[in-house]
Amino acid sequence: MPQRKCAAKRLRADKKRRLHNVKIKNDLKQSLKKFQRLIAAKNIDEARKLQIECSSKLDKAARKGIISKSLANRKKSQLAKAINKTLSTTQPSGTSNNPNG
Repeated sequence: MPQRKCAAKRLRADKKRRLHNVKIKNDLKQSLKKFQRLIAAKNIDEARKLQIECSSKLDKAARKGIISKSLANRKKSQLAKAINKTLSTTQPSGTSNNPNG
């Protein structure tokens, strides 16, 4: 137990912050898992919408210091790579997703 009032207050505040951070991390993990399920089901349109949402959540968590900036960037890159890989496997060979050529 803390000896001083300010230490006790710090303990309470840290507990609240920790619970808040855990909630944000869990929400982020759920969104990323949902994205992976959409990719596995080859539901590209829904996955693209969720990619934007996940990217936003990753950036917000990184900005608040809940996750590191490099982790957020790495995850966003993995999301984009997963969509591109799924697109390339679902399209017949010889066609590209570039509308100009």
